[in-house]
Amino acid sequence: MTTPTLKSPNTVLANAVDDAVDVLRPRIGDSDIESIDFSVGTQINGQPHVGTHLVQSLAFLLAERARDEFGVDTSVDFCALDNSPAETVRAENRRYQRAFAHSLSADEITALVARHYLPLFDACRTRTNVPYTVSTYTQQQDTPAFRAEFLRTLELLEEVGTWLSPNSGSAHIRLPCPVCGWAEKYADRTRLVELDEAGGLFEAHCFEHGHYEADITPLGGGYLDLATLYRNVVKERSYRPDDRTLHVMVKGGDWAFGCQLVDGAHAALGLPVGPLPVRIFTPQILGSDGGKLSKSLLREAAELGLTQDENTPAWVLDPSAWPGTQEDYVDALTGLGELVLSDPKHFFRSYTTTALETLMSTRQPAPHNSQAKRPRTMPIYRQYFDLIAKGEKTVEVRVGYESMKRIKAGDLINFTCRESNCLTRVTRVGRYRTFTEMFGTERVEAVNPHATEIEQLEAIRAIFPPHKEALGVLTFEIERVDHA
Repeated sequence: MTTPTLKSPNTVLANAVDDAVDVLRPRIGDSDIESIDFSVGTQINGQPHVGTHLVQSLAFLLAERARDEFGVDTSVDFCALDNSPAETVRAENRRYQRAFAHSLSADEITALVARHYLPLFDACRTRTNVPYTVSTYTQQQDTPAFRAEFLRTLELLEEVGTWLSPNSGSAHIRLPCPVCGWAEKYADRTRLVELDEAGGLFEAHCFEHGHYEADITPLGGGYLDLATLYRNVVKERSYRPDDRTLHVMVKGGDWAFGCQLVDGAHAALGLPVGPLPVRIFTPQILGSDGGKLSKSLLREAAELGLTQDENTPAWVLDPSAWPGTQEDYVDALTGLGELVLSDPKHFFRSYTTTALETLMSTRQPAPHNSQAKRPRTMPIYRQYFDLIAKGEKTVEVRVGYESMKRIKAGDLINFTCRESNCLTRVTRVGRYRTFTEMFGTERVEAVNPHATEIEQLEAIRAIFPPHKEALGVLTFEIERVDHA
């Protein structure tokens, strides 16, 4: 079986980008960016459904694509949001919640993340050769950079609250009780008492232990649990520009609406120390009623004894029910990811669970055995793609990023340009200090038969400025192949 032809409508980005990662290009340009970190966070409030897994696998596929397109090292940073509510109660006519971070031990959180997420992450790392790290919100809120940025927002708390909670005008700052971990969900009685150079002093109330204070400083002073939009404002502002890393927030498509308020808060606070991260919104998975596939809605339905949509297969809601092996599931999931990334029109849109089932169930799983070589995808400009496809260009030039250094003779490279692709095999790898030195060995006509050495040096250095050339130069002699 083969994947059905996918037809997608034009989007507002249709004429602006040829590839989903083109949205990163303005920030890379001739800058000193040496790496790109793709950050994806997930509430750990239950078994992830396939929509959650799609966002996470797309973070790896986007990282792979950006690495190959821009010639920089990439990584995925997964943040397990252990401030997700694990328990809720109503007391004193108010709603209280206790986060997973306070209901479970650190070891139990680690085990939960390992069970629900690491098998997929490990498989995606193997397929894309993109490394990943795992952290928790508890660790994030404990960093001096995050807490210091939060304290800065308190100077304009009223303005921030207007954007982050337009209905009430009060930003939700939950400071869990230091004894039991319970906190008012909407922080109704949490008050900023004093703000000075040392930090912010708050008072809050617990239904079991009464009044308490929390003195938040950059180095400690209590657990800082911010509502979702507030958390993202602080996180985006806490990145520092001096590490030459471009930070990219990978979010589900439903986040596009919430970011209107996040950006309003940023505007109210003024420019941060460095540029804000770039955001990429992934396709949203919709149920049969057109609403987002949501863990919280599924959980609420289960609590009421309601069943799932009879037209939705069980594995969409619980991937462990996939009718096949874990490897087959990852093959189908990453195959879907590669399909939606094949054209921006496929990526910047939503999919129903019915479409998802069709696209994932009818594709031919890729073979995985010790002899199989998975092609490395390498996007390339049209003018060079056409030369490779015709067999006229037999040497491709890149710079010495770690991801490129791992390519060796015998590896397969699938050159792509929009919907076109050309599969090649590397027959030789050359290593040089400079582009000039490279042309002292490589044949000019093998790199581009229609340009002189001077013309080619000018073109190559326009793509790879001096600080990238300083990393060293790699050449890949290639030959076309018909089959992997």
